[in-house]
Amino acid sequence: MPKKRSTEILRRKDKVRAAVALRGVPEGTHGRVIMTNGFDWIRYWVSFDNGVDMGSISRDELVPVRDWDQFLKDRATAAARPAAGGGGSVAAIGGGDAGDAPAGGAIVNGVAVPQLLIDRTRSALTRLGVSR
Repeated sequence: MPKKRSTEILRRKDKVRAAVALRGVPEGTHGRVIMTNGFDWIRYWVSFDNGVDMGSISRDELVPVRDWDQFLKDRATAAARPAAGGGGSVAAIGGGDAGDAPAGGAIVNGVAVPQLLIDRTRSALTRLGVSR
């Protein structure tokens, strides 16, 4: 997704589409921004074409109508890319690729976990009698 899309502040009367399915609003439903509120955390009130008026909507859940086609292309491209990093499961701890992991640790969800923490976890599990 382009960074500009998620940081651009929408204004009153801007035409938008729902980027995700919201409560009572299917993905892609057209709407119009009624009100923008917040300082650091901007939220929107939107009147959707299906008759639902909804407030406290994050910017990431809305796409300006002019950017809808690009949004769909970017999402399809992101879905086609394989996920980077480890599998994200607890079983991956200690079983990661040694070439990627620093000093015998592991990479879990793209974050380096030091071997010291892996050893502490194993000893705590043994001490508590938890079996894998």
